[in-house]
Amino acid sequence: MSQFASHSPPPLRHPVPTHPAYIPEPPSTPSSPQGYQRFSSSPAPSGNQPPAQNQGYPSHVPAYAAPYQQQQQHHGSQVPQGHINQPYQQQQDGNGGAFQPNFQAWGIDGATAQLGMQIGSSAVAAGQDYVQKNFGSIFPSTTVKHHFNVSNSYAMHKIKLLLFPWRHKSWSRRVKRSEHGQHEWQPPRDDVNSPDLYIPVMAIVTYILFAGLHAGLNGSFRPQILGETASRATLVVLFDFLFIKLGCYILNIQGSTQFVDIFAYSGYKFIGVIFTLTASFLGLAGPLWMAVFIYAFAANAFFLLRSLRYVVLPDPSISISSNPNPTTTINPASRRRRITLLFLVAVLQIVYMGVLVRLPAV
Repeated sequence: MSQFASHSPPPLRHPVPTHPAYIPEPPSTPSSPQGYQRFSSSPAPSGNQPPAQNQGYPSHVPAYAAPYQQQQQHHGSQVPQGHINQPYQQQQDGNGGAFQPNFQAWGIDGATAQLGMQIGSSAVAAGQDYVQKNFGSIFPSTTVKHHFNVSNSYAMHKIKLLLFPWRHKSWSRRVKRSEHGQHEWQPPRDDVNSPDLYIPVMAIVTYILFAGLHAGLNGSFRPQILGETASRATLVVLFDFLFIKLGCYILNIQGSTQFVDIFAYSGYKFIGVIFTLTASFLGLAGPLWMAVFIYAFAANAFFLLRSLRYVVLPDPSISISSNPNPTTTINPASRRRRITLLFLVAVLQIVYMGVLVRLPAV
């Protein structure tokens, strides 16, 4: 019976985790010649333990990851020294380190990437040349900057001039000599008679806000009112500009700065419109409101008669860099036609302002 005696199996035992008794220090770098100082609660290694050895692992692999690296190499797989599938990598150039896209991560070789970047740069340059050739002569950047060169003092004096033009004495624009020896107009900051774009733009924005305020005071504000008011203001300025420009074309009145100047003069009427709307907000109605409207129209018409004179009837003694060949002689018949154009522009202001003061229905 002893040979059939049963023996119980040995008890199961969990494997006891073994940790390396000593974790070697990482190799020193040029920035830290004394090596990396590790602070931990583990005891210091004894003197009989071997020192840390750099067994040929890459510098970016910590020393405590050496067993894992060795295991990967034992199974035949190697860990590259760089990051795998990293879209951006740091590449050194002559000026220092700079992050550049790694096109190889998306399967694009260097030659194809360089070709694509060259094609993109050429497309951008071609677009800039097209805009400069087609619109640079109409709205050159230097001219636009010139018309926005304003100050607080100029804005106050210009608004005063627009509301009380008959108190102004001298309407001639000032001329200065440029660095190249040519003559050019003084900027608005230095000449109150110079047209600007700052006051017209701000006046149009204020007019649109006044329309929203008017609808809000009546308790029927809706966002579409702002769009309708902006469209109305744009159409009025566009019609006024086209009428003046068409008259200049028919009468053969030339000038490279006419586009920006005419846009500026077309926007000054909004100062009178805002003045009229303010009177209506203050409770004026009937004959009083009509008197304010007639005054605003008369002030704007008188201002345009005196200001547009240098565009329609240029002074032959002044040669401006933007118009180096001014009209030397104007026969009496041509002069009468140009003066008629000025009066038509002034009279049409009552139509434009009448459309603008009638805010959209609420």
